[in-house]
Amino acid sequence: MTTIPSTTKSIVLQTSLPSETPTWHKTSILDVPLRPRTKDEVTVRIISFSLNHRDVWIRKGLYPGILSSSILGSDCTGIIIDPIDHPLHAQQVLIYPALNWLKDPRGPDIKGKPFGILGGTKLSKGLGTFTEYINVLSSHCKPIPSHMIGPSAACIPLAGLTAYRIVLTKAKIKPNMNVLVTGIGGGVATFVLQFCLALGARVWVSSGSEEKMKLAKDLGAQDGVNYKQNDWPSRLVSLLPEDEPLLDVVIDSSGGDILQKCRKLLRDGGQIVSYGSTTGSPISITMSEVLKNLEIKTSTMGSLQEFHEMIDFIEAHQIKPIIFKTLLGFESVEEAFEILKDGKQFGKVVVEISKGSTSLKL
Repeated sequence: MTTIPSTTKSIVLQTSLPSETPTWHKTSILDVPLRPRTKDEVTVRIISFSLNHRDVWIRKGLYPGILSSSILGSDCTGIIIDPIDHPLHAQQVLIYPALNWLKDPRGPDIKGKPFGILGGTKLSKGLGTFTEYINVLSSHCKPIPSHMIGPSAACIPLAGLTAYRIVLTKAKIKPNMNVLVTGIGGGVATFVLQFCLALGARVWVSSGSEEKMKLAKDLGAQDGVNYKQNDWPSRLVSLLPEDEPLLDVVIDSSGGDILQKCRKLLRDGGQIVSYGSTTGSPISITMSEVLKNLEIKTSTMGSLQEFHEMIDFIEAHQIKPIIFKTLLGFESVEEAFEILKDGKQFGKVVVEISKGSTSLKL
């Protein structure tokens, strides 16, 4: 008989006083009650979790609907330990990192229930993945790709799903398309690069780091430009092939004046797919973009159906997530946050909390 603990060690958000500037909400390692499992749920013992920039924004107070005393985290991998008669019992799985979006490609589709992402907010009702045990809907679990083992799979859910929706649902990348991925280095951008390459596209990248551009080229990118140089658009022009000297798609997370900088680089009817605005400035549209028939699309996260499709895609193409660093134990979470705040990483940061344990232990 499986014995399920009544509490679970977790990284819990402690919101700061409004007078504390700059805002950086503290966290605590606490044993919190494990919510009882419903008949439609499974209990997962978590092996490892990974951080996203979303977690940093929450601690900076820049994310909507922050909930004090909630568990942080959207990404994890773990083993289903209950119920014992579940088809995936004792198997390592990934967990869909969101709520209330089943399959509509346009957006969240459960009437009367708002879309939410796990970790740190009111919409997730305090449920997060930086914890030892979690109860989630059985339908939200899927076995990890067969070519992966252990903690590295924790990198996949949020970043992989976001990238999948950008590349396949929104941009509809095809072989031989010319694609620019801006701000290479983060988890989403590295998955976008890998997915585009798997589909046969030609990919260029931008970064403020020569080292990150080199790493991207090692993965298969054609070349890169340094966005800190004002003439980077003209530099990119010189790198594009003579027979196809224009971009089909720009995949961007910076916002601001990216449209104006890329207008001349894009073919008529080209696309910009935006999944963020790290500059803090909105994308502006002028008649020049209108007359060129440019398409501007936005994208965030993805549906449960896209989540399952994304994992199948990763398996079919034998894609492995890019890991910058793997840390051990709950006590290392602050170090993981400092790495993301510093912004020099290429790939994901993983925290392993069940060292060497990818089999069922009760």
